[in-house]
Amino acid sequence: MNENFKIESYQLLLQKSGEYLENIGFDYDQYHQYQLKQQLLLTIAYCAKIEIFELRGFDNQDIYPALDLIKIIGQNLNYLSIESLNDISNISSIVLRNLGQILPLKLEYLNLYLAIKANDFKVFLKKSQDTYIKKLQIRQIGKQDDILPYIKKYIMKKERVKYLAFREGDFMEKRDLFFLKDEVNEFKLHNIIVKNYEDLYINCYKYIKEIY
Repeated sequence: MNENFKIESYQLLLQKSGEYLENIGFDYDQYHQYQLKQQLLLTIAYCAKIEIFELRGFDNQDIYPALDLIKIIGQNLNYLSIESLNDISNISSIVLRNLGQILPLKLEYLNLYLAIKANDFKVFLKKSQDTYIKKLQIRQIGKQDDILPYIKKYIMKKERVKYLAFREGDFMEKRDLFFLKDEVNEFKLHNIIVKNYEDLYINCYKYIKEIY
């Protein structure tokens, strides 16, 4: 199907029902990068009541419209999942340095699947310090900085979440916070329940079925 036709069809759909749209997700496709950016821009123009937003994979052209959409959604946002498939252009840094200040005051679920540098993560945590997150899931991809001390300082000690899952490392060497019993007990003292990463993961489509 012609890309222009797809975009025109998407625009017509949003013109008719965009104001009622509450759930939306985008998957990155390297062969349709232009289309994803246009879809995001159209979503910004027509949708302001989105509660569930999922973004899986993106590049430098897509991430800024995605951040603009999150900002426009504002306090309506309840479920947010951002997953970077790779980080060849430091996209994770862009996300972390620009996301914290545009989050709503309360989130039911936040999933960050990123290549996280400590300095970027610190910026995110400071700028999002007014946001309470019921379920926070963090996946540190690749061999990056140790961010657990920042999680303890800015999340654990301030009791900013109810449930936490944290996994780091690549697919060959995964390390899950859930299996570090001393750490789990320390979080428990701050009223935070550490969950197995797989157990806390919420599939967007299943989540929608549960709440409707």
